[in-house]
Amino acid sequence: MTDYSKTDKLSNVQLYEVNSSRQSLIVVSAVNLRKGGTLAILQDCLQALSAMALQGEVRVVALVHRRSLCDYPGIEYIELPWSVRSWVHRLWCEYVTMHGISLRLGDIDLWLSLHDTTPCVKARHQAVYCHNSYPFFRWHWRHLWQNYRIVCFALFTRWFYRINLHRNDFVIVQQSWFRDEFAKMFCLDKNRIVVFPPKASTPLDFPTAPASLFTFLYPAYPDVHKNFECVCEAAEALEQELGRGRFEVVLTTTPEANRYSHWLHRKWGHVSSIRFCGFVPKEQLLTLYAQTDCLIFPSHVETWGLPISEFAATGRPMLLADLPYAHETAAGSQQTAFFNPDQPRQLQHLMRQLLQGDTSSLQALPVHAPQPPIVHSWREVVKTAMS
Repeated sequence: MTDYSKTDKLSNVQLYEVNSSRQSLIVVSAVNLRKGGTLAILQDCLQALSAMALQGEVRVVALVHRRSLCDYPGIEYIELPWSVRSWVHRLWCEYVTMHGISLRLGDIDLWLSLHDTTPCVKARHQAVYCHNSYPFFRWHWRHLWQNYRIVCFALFTRWFYRINLHRNDFVIVQQSWFRDEFAKMFCLDKNRIVVFPPKASTPLDFPTAPASLFTFLYPAYPDVHKNFECVCEAAEALEQELGRGRFEVVLTTTPEANRYSHWLHRKWGHVSSIRFCGFVPKEQLLTLYAQTDCLIFPSHVETWGLPISEFAATGRPMLLADLPYAHETAAGSQQTAFFNPDQPRQLQHLMRQLLQGDTSSLQALPVHAPQPPIVHSWREVVKTAMS
């Protein structure tokens, strides 16, 4: 039995005791996935691999921030909490520490990186899951003041993507548009980019929304690329046109969230039709969906846009940014219209139509069928990457 219980003095990595029986060895690296949708991806992945490991099909080692975030039976864990302290720590972890771990584990069949970057490791096969859409975000100068980190992500993520990218047998993305843009940006063969769409939402049996006040909802964290200002400008103009008390726009943010949200409240806090309700947990968000007549989603860039697929299950109207990600995510929805996310007046016009009972702008969208290669489960990911 090989003993990896000692601490690596160079990188301070806690290596757990693992067995030496020969099975197909899969290593999943996800040290930066700690919350939100990315953590859900890690949990979904390890849950699927756990079932395979318990059946004796594979042996799985997971490199994570904390085991408690994604603890599943049959998985061997290596915790690397120090990797998130700074970008220097993160890069050292990716390109030095993980290389050492790969040498110690030895005879790795597949190294699957779930957080965009491709580590320098020794393995028969490598694959990377890319879900960071910042390289495609067209930022403005004011975004530097509102959140310079996101601007830095937009500027530098493409370079981190590029490092070791061609070492991968496959790159995994969520949407076809992402595959097309990724192939252009990094000169990759599309056949090496696998589309793995999130699970389809289950139709929800929501009660009818209150008829007394028409409610629009934009559920998102106030990052600058989310484009809250488009909704605020449209709501302000519509209130001036129709008067107060005709509708309500609910935004899931507060002035205290960050500098960007403070700017939003300072500029549009006087608009009575806008309600800043703050962060909403998942359970409460479903209740909020039940009280909503129409979803608005003006974000400039997304990997998927989860609220779109969640709200589409209600069958109610959605007003979405006229961008590739929104068209693909909303495929199969019943009442959807699109607007230029840089033209609040277009959004205002669509909102006015709905308030007046005019649904002529809404349309049912055909179901989108991505071109191969495409997978629908983590078992298929493993099979494809190792074939």
